[in-house]
Amino acid sequence: MPEFVSLQTSEDFPGVGTILLNRPPMNALSRQVQTELAEAAREATLRDDIKSVVLYGGPKVLAAGADIKEMNDMDYAEMRKVAGRLQRDIGSISTIPKPTVAAITGYALGGGLEVVLGADRRIAGDNAKLGVPEVLLGLIPGGGGTQRLARLIGPAKAKDLVFTGRFVGAAEALQIGLVDEVVAPDEVYNTALKWASQFTGAAGVAIAAAKAAIDEGLDTDLTTGLKIEEHVFAALFATEDRKIGMASFIENGPGKAKFVGK
Repeated sequence: MPEFVSLQTSEDFPGVGTILLNRPPMNALSRQVQTELAEAAREATLRDDIKSVVLYGGPKVLAAGADIKEMNDMDYAEMRKVAGRLQRDIGSISTIPKPTVAAITGYALGGGLEVVLGADRRIAGDNAKLGVPEVLLGLIPGGGGTQRLARLIGPAKAKDLVFTGRFVGAAEALQIGLVDEVVAPDEVYNTALKWASQFTGAAGVAIAAAKAAIDEGLDTDLTTGLKIEEHVFAALFATEDRKIGMASFIENGPGKAKFVGK
């Protein structure tokens, strides 16, 4: 059984899974936490009853970074062996082929922000502090931060945050596109749940295809990206949801289809 990361569901929001980080006091991302996070992401991917996912660290903090004490005694040879796995595990939220949203209260720093960057949407409390302060330790972000951050907010803004290691508050994070919505701290989790719940009856196969086309297209040039879109678009004509959606539209108009996720 996992000790620090769990995948939970609620009767109030059927179809929504919450990946909860729970390693007090600051949800430091030890190797064990990273491994359990990746396991929770895989479970969320495989479970048919989960249609969307909320990432949450509790009401006080998302995650304040990696476990520095654990990393302190590692040398180059040791880190070289685990760096790839560290990057994959911290970025595992990005591999879930379903809508994902990070509910950010308090700090999301270093590896904590890198976990958040893997989500499709980020909702922050107005008390949130975000940043990648690894340079203050003589390091750089190693969990995907240099790549995902630059793709999200642009290279100049990403370099400012990475070079200085400074924290940004919720208002600035919203301004630069680091988060998508800011609410009161005690509203963060419910706001994320409500956003995620809108996909419970949606065409999950089409959403997964859209997510793959967007994410994979961003990693390449426009021409290749359009080929990716062409492929996944055509493939949807082999699905039951496409037949259901089009038949429903013809018979009843838009927005009334009952999809089956196949």
